[in-house]
Amino acid sequence: MNNSITDIPGIAVGHWTNLEAITGCTAILCPTGSLGGVSVRGASPGTRETDVLSPSNRVDEIHAIMLSGGSAYGLAAADGAMRYLEGQGIGVKVGSSVVPIVPSAILFDLGIGEREVRPDSESGYHACEFASSDPVEQGTVGAGTGATVGKTQGPQRSVKGGLGSASIDLGEGLLVGALVVVNAIGSVHDPGNGSLIAGPRINKSMSSSIDDLISGNSFKLPDING
Repeated sequence: MNNSITDIPGIAVGHWTNLEAITGCTAILCPTGSLGGVSVRGASPGTRETDVLSPSNRVDEIHAIMLSGGSAYGLAAADGAMRYLEGQGIGVKVGSSVVPIVPSAILFDLGIGEREVRPDSESGYHACEFASSDPVEQGTVGAGTGATVGKTQGPQRSVKGGLGSASIDLGEGLLVGALVVVNAIGSVHDPGNGSLIAGPRINKSMSSSIDDLISGNSFKLPDING
């Protein structure tokens, strides 16, 4: 056990990271017969191929998952994952060809690095090439490279988010693994005692985004309609 999602047999994870542009993407390659499900939330979700995960649809397996920075531009990273899997002969059989199923989701990180540099098809391909069953590299890596949290006082007061992974053996053959990228607008609290872990920077301390919202002291997003 390495306490990451790669403890699940057949799961491999790879990252493409650009520390200069502060962005990246992460590929999770899945074993044959993997089933998927989804719950899409938030006011501005950026996804691709998540509809196929509905139990009412015909496709009943996935071959990889792509998580990427770069906002909607980053969905292009899934093209590279599809190309990589096609080269391995992996995908839904359609006649003499295959169509890899790669559900994908993005995060907004254009405000922290070089907004003109985003993960693309080549980035996604390389992330797949780097995939392994080794313990997952965590922190400022892959899709978590440009992740930030605690933005209720404005992006200039945010602190670093990132990518994390964990696993747990519940016994009787039940093994659960998780991989997340935390790019929350709010602060991060310890679920056990509610203590503040990360939040907007105020001088040399941090504030709670919950307190910001209650007090009305939170950052107001610009009107996208002008």
